[in-house]
Amino acid sequence: MKNLKAVLISSLLTLTTTSVYAQNCDCTKNFEWVKKTFETNDAGFEYALKQKSNQAYEAHNKTISEKVKSAKTFSECTPVLYEWLTFFRSGHVAIRPLKQESPKQNTPEKSNNEFANWETLPVETQDFKKYLDKKKTSDYEGIWYTEPYTIGIKKKGDQYVGFIIESGAETWTKGQVKLKLNSSGGKMSSVYYMRDHSGVESSEITLTGKNHLQIGDFSLSRVYPKMEDDPKYTQYFKSISAIEPYIEKLNETTFYLRIPSFQASQKKKIDSVIAANKDKILSTENLIIDIRNGTGGSDASYNSILPLIYTQPIRTVGVEYLSTKLNNQRMLDFINKPEYGFNEENKKWAKASFDILEKQQGKFVNLNDNVVSITKYDTIHPYPKNVGIIINQRNGSTDEQFLLAAKQSRKVKLFGTTTFGVLDVSNMYYVPSPCKEFELGYSLSRSMRIPDFTIDAKGLQPDFYLDRSIPVYEWTEYVNWVLNGK
Repeated sequence: MKNLKAVLISSLLTLTTTSVYAQNCDCTKNFEWVKKTFETNDAGFEYALKQKSNQAYEAHNKTISEKVKSAKTFSECTPVLYEWLTFFRSGHVAIRPLKQESPKQNTPEKSNNEFANWETLPVETQDFKKYLDKKKTSDYEGIWYTEPYTIGIKKKGDQYVGFIIESGAETWTKGQVKLKLNSSGGKMSSVYYMRDHSGVESSEITLTGKNHLQIGDFSLSRVYPKMEDDPKYTQYFKSISAIEPYIEKLNETTFYLRIPSFQASQKKKIDSVIAANKDKILSTENLIIDIRNGTGGSDASYNSILPLIYTQPIRTVGVEYLSTKLNNQRMLDFINKPEYGFNEENKKWAKASFDILEKQQGKFVNLNDNVVSITKYDTIHPYPKNVGIIINQRNGSTDEQFLLAAKQSRKVKLFGTTTFGVLDVSNMYYVPSPCKEFELGYSLSRSMRIPDFTIDAKGLQPDFYLDRSIPVYEWTEYVNWVLNGK
C-alpha cells in the first residue's frame, strides 16, 4: 500500500509550474506549490477537513505561513513543509530532498558552512578509547553506530553528550554534537539531531543489555568497547538488527520467521525463505512471525505467507482512486518506465485503468468490480496449528494490510502493542518540486472501509498486549510460551 511510487516528468507540469517558480524557489514559493498540489490531488485532503474542520485548517495555514516567512534556507524550509503535511495525517505524506547536481545549489560545502557554528565536543578518538578501556562499569558512554554515523557518547556533568566521530552525511562533521541525554529528578530525556540538524526530543531511552541503545525511534549499537552480553539478548539483537528475512527453529514445536520489511525489493527474498522452509513450516506445530519495526511496502510481498496460515476465505475491502491529471500519470508511468517491471498483461491493466480514470476526473473511482474482494486457497494445512504475529507501534501501511488479512485466520493471534495506524489513505506518489529541490509525497487512494472501520490514528490492537513489564527482548520467548501452552 505504501510503495507505489513514481516521479512525474510531464511537459504540462513543467509549463505550468516551472515558469512561475523556477526563478524564485524560496520557502514561500515552495509552500504555495506544495499546498496547491496537495489540495488538488491528495486522496485524503477532503476527508481530513471533514474530520478537523475548515477553521482548524485555516488556523494551521496561518501558523505555517509565518514559519515559512522566516525560513531562509532549504534546510530550514523542509521541516516546515512537512509540519504542514502532518495536519492531515501522521503517515503517507513526505517531503523528500532530491540530490542536488548544480554547484550553485545545496553542495556539501554549503551544507557544512551552514552548520559551521554548530556546537562541538572536541575529543580525540584514541584518547577516548583509552578512557573507555579504564572504565569499570557499563553505561551510555562508548562509541556507537547508527547508519550513517559513528558517534561517541561521553558524560559531561549530569549530561551525556553524543558527538560525531565519523559521518556519512554531508551536513555533519567530526566533533559536532549529534545527541544529548539529560538526567533530571531521576528521569531521562533526550534530543537527537536529524540530518538537517532539527531536534527530535524523547523521554524513551532504553539500554538493552550492554550493547543496544534505543533513543526514541533511533537505535544505536555499541562498537567500542566490545562487551559480552547475556545470552538472553542474542536472539533479540539478531532479530532487531536484521535487514533481510530469515527463519530459525526455536525448539521442536516452534519456528520463528523474521520479516524486517515488506518493501517490494524484499519480495523475492521473502518468497525464497518461505520456499526453502515450506515443508518444515507445514510440519511444525507453531509459527511465530515477527514484523516489528516494519517499513510498509508492497502487498505482493506477503502473498507467499497467507497460504501457510489460511483457514477461511479472506475478505479485503478495496480502495478508491482520486482521478486527476497528475494522479493518472502514474498509470502511464507503469506503461512507459521500465523500472516498474510491468509485463504486457500488467501494462494492459494500467492502460485500461488510465482510460477509466481519465473519463472521471475530479471523482473517486473504484477500479474493481466490487467493494470487497475475496481470496480463497485450495488447502487448509493442519500445521502450523498456532500462529503468533509480533507487532509494535512502528508497524503501519502494508504491515497493517497484512495483519487485516492474516487475523482472519482462526490460527492467528497478534502479540505486542497497537500498530501505528496509517492505512486508510494510501498508495503514495512522489512529485518533484518545480526547482527539483525535493519531492512531495502524497496519497492517491482512500479505503472504502471509511467511515465504518478506520485505522488511521487508531492502529490495530493486539490480541495479547505486551506491557512494559515484559521487556522487548523477551517478547519472542513470551509468544513461544503462549503458543506452546506453558
